[in-house]
Amino acid sequence: MLSRVADGLYWMSRYFERSNHCSRVLEANFNLMLNPGKLSTGKRWQNIIGHLGLGAEAAEIEPPAAILKLTSDTSLRSSIVSCITSARENASQVREQISSEMWERLNQLYHEVVQTTAVMNLDTDVQRLFTAVREGSYKFVGVTDASMNHGEAWQFIQLGKYMERTLALPLLLDAIFSEAEGADDLDWVGLLSSCSAFEAYCKVYTADLKPEFVAEFLLLNPEFPYTARYSAEKMHAALDAIGRASSARKAAQIERIAGRLHSSLAYAQIADIMSRDFHRFLRSIIEQCHNLHSVVHETYVDYPIETAFEA
Repeated sequence: MLSRVADGLYWMSRYFERSNHCSRVLEANFNLMLNPGKLSTGKRWQNIIGHLGLGAEAAEIEPPAAILKLTSDTSLRSSIVSCITSARENASQVREQISSEMWERLNQLYHEVVQTTAVMNLDTDVQRLFTAVREGSYKFVGVTDASMNHGEAWQFIQLGKYMERTLALPLLLDAIFSEAEGADDLDWVGLLSSCSAFEAYCKVYTADLKPEFVAEFLLLNPEFPYTARYSAEKMHAALDAIGRASSARKAAQIERIAGRLHSSLAYAQIADIMSRDFHRFLRSIIEQCHNLHSVVHETYVDYPIETAFEA
C-alpha cells in the first residue's frame, strides 16, 4: 500500500474517533452542568477540558464558552468541527480505498456539523450536535465494517481508531483521578457515560460506583470496546495483520512495542496500579502509544525510498 494512502486512512480514522470522544465527554459533562445540585466548574472540569485540547486556557474560560469553543471553533484543531473536517479531508484523499457508503456517511455528518456549528447556540444547538455526532459515528463505523474488504486498508482504519482510544482514555482518567477527592456518584456516572460505558459497567459491578471499580473497568476490561485493554488488543491485532501483509522489515520492532503495551494492560491488577502510582501508570500507557505511533509512521509512512526497494 502507498504510504500516503496508509497515512490518509490512519488519520481519517483518528480524527473521526477524536471528534466522537470529544462529543461524548462534553455531552456527559454538559448533562452534569444541567443538574442544579451539581457544580462542574472546579478543577476536575478544568482538567477535562484541558485534556480535550484547551490546555492552559482551561483555567480561565467559563464552562459555556469552553463547550462552544470545543464544539464550533474552527481555529482549534481539537474541536469537533475541526476534527470532522480533518477526517473528511483525509477521506477525500483516499476515496479509491474507502467505500462510497463510507464517504456518503462522513460527508453527510460533515455538512450537518458545519451547519450546526456555524450559528451555535448553547441552549438549543449543542445537544443536537452531540446527538448528530453520536449517531453519525454509529453509522460510519457500521458501514465501514459492512462495506469494506477487511484487508490492509481496513486494518489501517482499525489501527487509527484504537490508537486514538488507547491514548484518549488514560488522558481522561488522569484528568479526573488527579482531582478525585470530593468526587461523588454523579462524577463517576459522568466518567462512565463519557465512554458510553455506564450500562456495561452496571452489568459487571451492578450500580456500585467505587473509584477503583470504575478504573478497573475502563482500563482492564477485555470485552467492552471503549476500554484501554480492549483497544490495545485490537490495535495489536491490526498491526499484526498489517505486518503480515506488508512484510515490513521493522515489523518486529512494532510487534515488541505493541506486545509490551498489550501485556501492561492484560496482566495488570488494579489494586497494584492504584496502590503504587496511578498517574505514572497512565502516563506509561500514553508514552507507549506515542512510541508505537512514531515507529508505525517511520515504518509505513515516512520511510526512506531505499527501504521500499529492499522490502
